[in-house]
Amino acid sequence: MAHESALSDFLRSVERRAFKRTAWAVRDDDAALDIVQDAMIRLAEHYADRPAAEWPMLFQRILSNATMDWFRRQRTRKAVMQNLQDLLPPGDGDDDGDPLELLRAAEDHLGSESAADHLQRAQTLHAIESEIAALPTRQREAFLLRYFEEFDVAETAEAMGCSEGSVKTHCSRAVHALAKALRLRGFS
Repeated sequence: MAHESALSDFLRSVERRAFKRTAWAVRDDDAALDIVQDAMIRLAEHYADRPAAEWPMLFQRILSNATMDWFRRQRTRKAVMQNLQDLLPPGDGDDDGDPLELLRAAEDHLGSESAADHLQRAQTLHAIESEIAALPTRQREAFLLRYFEEFDVAETAEAMGCSEGSVKTHCSRAVHALAKALRLRGFS
């Protein structure tokens, strides 16, 4: 019972970051939610009996594999059949809002900054998020694991299923691309 509680606490602690990372990767919030949920279920079903210290790496690896599986399924679907949505007339565009915005609003602290500071911070975050989303898949994954999840090079290599040298290359390219893009947007 205590082990189940520890697993629940672990999953609760990683769900937001996992969602954001996956949403950046697949650029589809609904698909990202499904992928994260599937990864959590796989961890609980297959690895709950493992020591809690192994869960972060296992979860990141499962999440990476689930994301790659999603891309493979998308490619297969596109190759086999036409996207019927393209054949339909445009609808009313029902949209429940951006879950990332809801998460960001919930995490904001109360009244400790002016409206101008809040706006500046929101614009900066949006610029950074859009540039991260524009990175190539492997660069984005390496960058997020190293600097967002705070994994070391070896852990990132294990989670991505590549060599440590590849991680360093992907991270370096991502950092340089982000720096260049943000400089072009006027950030120093």
